[in-house]
Amino acid sequence: MRRLCLALVAMLALAAPLRAEEDAAPAIRDVIRSQIDAFLAEDVERAFSYASPGIQGVFRTPETFGRMVRQGYPMVWRPDEVRFLELEERDGALHQRVLIEDAEGARHLLDYRMEPGREGGWTIDGVRILEAPEVAA
Repeated sequence: MRRLCLALVAMLALAAPLRAEEDAAPAIRDVIRSQIDAFLAEDVERAFSYASPGIQGVFRTPETFGRMVRQGYPMVWRPDEVRFLELEERDGALHQRVLIEDAEGARHLLDYRMEPGREGGWTIDGVRILEAPEVAA
């Protein structure tokens, strides 16, 4: 009986991070989608509001942030299609993978590092462009 209890405790401990990811996924996707919608509307002030305090500190103004995104992440500035892939915990942070197809049909795989924000929300603490797999349409 003792072994069964220990096994159950171990299973619950391993499942807790997975449950946290599942619980956070809708809110994280909403934040990323909202920022992309703000870029599409050319509302850099609103897009900037979804960035973490650290990112805001680096770029200081919405205009500087918007310029960086237009130049460095044009697929995020003007996506044609956005598809959310897996959300996973790495190094103590949640990372959301996003597949974006740009207006020319090129696919881009991005890794969004998320940070807990105020009032239980989430902010975007960085985006890396990953090597996109060849995916059939």
